Amino acid sequence: MSTSSTTLRASSGTLLDDHDALLLDLDGVVYIGPDAVPHAAAALDAARGAGLQLAYVTNNASRPPSAVAEHLSELGVPATAVDVVNSAQAAATHLAATLPAGSPVLLVGGAGLREALEEAGLRPVTTLADAPVAVVQGFSPDLGWKQLSQATQAVRSGLPWTATNLDATVPTPGGPAPGNGLLVHVVAEAAGRRPDAVCGKPERALFDVAVQRLGASAAMVVGDRLDTDLQGAVAADLPGLLVLTGVTGVAELLAARPGERPVFVAHDLRGTADVHPGVTVETDAAGGLVARCRAAAVRVEGGTASVAADDAGPDGLDLLRAAAEAVWQARDAGTTVDVSRLTAEVAAGLVTAAPGDSGGDVVARR
Repeated sequence: MSTSSTTLRASSGTLLDDHDALLLDLDGVVYIGPDAVPHAAAALDAARGAGLQLAYVTNNASRPPSAVAEHLSELGVPATAVDVVNSAQAAATHLAATLPAGSPVLLVGGAGLREALEEAGLRPVTTLADAPVAVVQGFSPDLGWKQLSQATQAVRSGLPWTATNLDATVPTPGGPAPGNGLLVHVVAEAAGRRPDAVCGKPERALFDVAVQRLGASAAMVVGDRLDTDLQGAVAADLPGLLVLTGVTGVAELLAARPGERPVFVAHDLRGTADVHPGVTVETDAAGGLVARCRAAAVRVEGGTASVAADDAGPDGLDLLRAAAEAVWQARDAGTTVDVSRLTAEVAAGLVTAAPGDSGGDVVARR
């Protein structure tokens, strides 16, 4: 048999032991809408108790850092404005580097973006009558047709156009909802051009700012999205932990492209206190590719992926790890893999348990 290297890898201790800082996404990781993700506050308190520094690195530019910090504190996660690094700040910094101080900039977004522009020495305006010299667009749940219309006219006129991020969706208690990326796409289709600059994740700038603020030497990115959080981790050359509390589920993880794959995977933020097992991948005598995570195994042969050993582990993650690595390596080698049955089997085995919680219920996750 021949073996190959893997993307998913073992930790030497718990993830808290192995890192000195967590760079955390917010939506879908710490909270969803107004509510905390279950166990998030306790897990982050444990991380602080273990000596780790925390930074909240978010593409959501709708609220100023002080409002985000206040929201976190209300959820039992103590934070200050300096702990929050958002894409509005990155966009304002980008514009301030290219425009004279006091320049009027058409604001297409919310209070967070307005505050970031003002702190960068620029003047946010809301109509073309104010003679803006640039356009900046960020997410706001209150964004309406009038703002998008003004943005379209400004962009069509040729003004420089910066987007805070291109997230297609934002998580809400009722499921994913349209994000800034879709609203940027509306303007792009109407104006016939794309933004000149995008400043949020998956670009590495936000992570670089966070690492510099913290003085971290062994930071880890924690996120729920492959195309922003985890792709950004890869771009910043940082290990990434995917938590399954937001956008990404089993099907999305198995379909992950090389530049957006996590190093670790967990149900939620409690996974930061776990020791993570590695995955081994071998080619067997029959030419099949076999990935193993402890007692779980997945085999790919002839374009078919199947469970070879169904001991998924106490929370189902061992089987998920084996499945992801098997499918990734087969696809990277040029094999078209049918994962429909495998996806259902892995999802059926995923459970979240709350060790030490009263009741200790085990809840199936799909």
